[in-house]
Amino acid sequence: MNPTRRQALALAGAAGAALAAPAIAQSPWPNKPVRFVVPFPPGQAADIFARLMAEKLGEMWKQQVIVENKGGGSGIPATEFGKAAAPDGYTLMVVSSGTFGVNPSLYPDLPYKPLTDFLPISNIFLVPLVIVAHPSLPVNTLAELIALAKKEPGQLSYASAGPGTSQHLSMELFKLKAGVDIVHIPYKGSGPAMADLLGGHVKLMMDSTASALNHIKDGRIKALAVTTARPAPAPLDKIPLIAATLPGFNAAGWSGLAAPARTPLEIVAKVSKDMQTLLNDEAVIKQIEQRAALPAPGTPIQFAEFIKNEIDTWGAVVRATGTKPGT
Repeated sequence: MNPTRRQALALAGAAGAALAAPAIAQSPWPNKPVRFVVPFPPGQAADIFARLMAEKLGEMWKQQVIVENKGGGSGIPATEFGKAAAPDGYTLMVVSSGTFGVNPSLYPDLPYKPLTDFLPISNIFLVPLVIVAHPSLPVNTLAELIALAKKEPGQLSYASAGPGTSQHLSMELFKLKAGVDIVHIPYKGSGPAMADLLGGHVKLMMDSTASALNHIKDGRIKALAVTTARPAPAPLDKIPLIAATLPGFNAAGWSGLAAPARTPLEIVAKVSKDMQTLLNDEAVIKQIEQRAALPAPGTPIQFAEFIKNEIDTWGAVVRATGTKPGT
């Protein structure tokens, strides 16, 4: 039986107990402040939504929930810190598509294993990515882009926020699924990449809907398709899905919450249940969608399966492309 299956059985029992047994609701946890460790600097999506969850959960629990940023090193030092934290429910780890989805394949000596060293609690949000083009590129649909790329293999290029980022690997996944050759031009962050796209120095880019939104609205770039199986939030909900052209395609940036291994399952189940309550609240949904993201509530079991699928998906892309950190 694999770790995910064992986790699923254990968490299923804990979740059922959390729903059925009033004793858990009367548990002393939390009886002091809870800490969320964010492996990114302030201002990024994972940080913004972690602070939203911290504020709302603090109100529910009648305890302060503190967000502690530990950026740098592709999120590895912060995640290693979270792994080593006491498994008492008072230090919880904000995890992401990078730290839990991509890093296990990108770094052979990664000092943590997402589904062994942590207990998944719940996803928080998905950020759709969007393929955008400079207006001078003579395509207006994804089908036209694929046709042009097949007609001129290796002649088109795209910008990304850097090697191993969700923008880079999602575009590589698209290339693999579509069977096209488009050259990758990595930048040090989405800001410089977008600047060159706006200036027409590159013609294509995969970026988050949150970053690209204003430029799309202003008509400075054109949106060809979004990566998620669900439409992006308004006003980008009319942009076609990649899956409409390449069935089954689904990719996104995301962030969720996990606990150090051996954290009591009753605490994991309670936090997950409370997060699901928040992520189904209309006011919270509105705040998430205003930032061009999608709420993604889920049980610990669902989140564990999601993480496993992410590791498998991005591992295949990393191997197929030979992607290495910084290359």
